[in-house]
Amino acid sequence: MMAQTAPHAAHGGSQPAQGRGLFGLLLVAIPVLLVGWLIIYPILAAIVSTLWIETPQGTSFSTASYRFFFSDGYSLANLSLTLWTTAVCAVLLLVFGLPIALYLRFSTSRFAAYVQGLAIFPMFVPSIILSYALIRTIGPNGTVDLLLNAVGLPKLPSPYLTPWGPVIGLVWDNLPLTVLMLTAGLGGISTSAVEAARDVGAGPIRVFVHIILPRMGNSILVTVSFAVLGIFSAFTLPYVLGPASPEMMGPFMLRTFNDLYDPLNAKTQAVVSFGICLVFGLFYVWSIARNQERRSR
Repeated sequence: MMAQTAPHAAHGGSQPAQGRGLFGLLLVAIPVLLVGWLIIYPILAAIVSTLWIETPQGTSFSTASYRFFFSDGYSLANLSLTLWTTAVCAVLLLVFGLPIALYLRFSTSRFAAYVQGLAIFPMFVPSIILSYALIRTIGPNGTVDLLLNAVGLPKLPSPYLTPWGPVIGLVWDNLPLTVLMLTAGLGGISTSAVEAARDVGAGPIRVFVHIILPRMGNSILVTVSFAVLGIFSAFTLPYVLGPASPEMMGPFMLRTFNDLYDPLNAKTQAVVSFGICLVFGLFYVWSIARNQERRSR
């Protein structure tokens, strides 16, 4: 009797598991379809439309738009400025975000809550309002100029409409996410390990280099990948705060499409930008997969 009921119980127990698996696939299918429809399909369509060109004789394969982009001095200058801005912003985000994250992780004072609030506050400020605030602060005849003039000091060169204007705005705009991700990475570091190192005489620098940094390397890589993807595709801050020539890829694509009425070259610029961002996206996926593999061991 027991031998007969055991297979029946096992068979009956597999049906709810199959139902849960089917329900999970249905839940995942909706966002996957949206990603395919809103992201993957437009990307593939842009790649195809820039390689297969419509001509009076019919559709033909051509790489003329890409050859033009990589031979045009102005296009390459815009790409170089975008890469430079992205690299500088990524470094500055780590320089400013890592000390804040370390303080929030290991501080026990009430003041840490106020620091966290100030660090996250830019997340709730729209980019256009941030741009206007920076113009009124660091722009010509802004607050900084008025304060310097009030104490008899000469004016400082304004970063507004220079390559440093978007850098300031993008660092300010991306600092909250950087702090949150670094703080989450530091959460995996046990306080006992840090205290043990201090007990044997290790100073703050040695604790950071030998205890903290090796354990949060993956978090830093993921944070940098997110920052690069967000900064490279930024539009509002570079458009409002940056120079007119050269310009970052976001404003460059808009001007090519709207002002020059050249959708082919605008899509080519978008595909080139996507190809660069894809490298960092794959790097992010590789970092996540490596981290999951380490946890499973």
